[in-house]
Amino acid sequence: MNRTLLPPGWKKPKGYANGIAARGTQVFVAGQIAWNAEERFETDDFAGQAKQALQNIVTVLREAGAGPEHVVRLTWYVTDKHEYLGALPAVGAAYREVMGRHYPAMTLVEVRALVEDRAKVEIEATAVLPSG
Repeated sequence: MNRTLLPPGWKKPKGYANGIAARGTQVFVAGQIAWNAEERFETDDFAGQAKQALQNIVTVLREAGAGPEHVVRLTWYVTDKHEYLGALPAVGAAYREVMGRHYPAMTLVEVRALVEDRAKVEIEATAVLPSG
């Protein structure tokens, strides 16, 4: 079972955890972008791309017998932090639709570009399936 870490006196973060303690089988998901199974983009909308990237993560997790509830860390790479911040309500709704109300440790980094020119966001994940 995963345990969310919140040091005494710290405010509870919104939409992420400061840390997660976990024991079990580790699953590492490579950075996922917003293309479908045929490696085609269906949208240029930031929230739509984030949603597809998250759906791709969940699809890979299923191959290990895991789900969103097993994710302990997400790293987001975005090409424009202002576009991300402007789309935050829609990104949050897309996140909850795919991942539920499970908020792992997260980092978001603005990068100059991603390998695929149309990609606005790439997300990588680490999950831990409980032992036993």
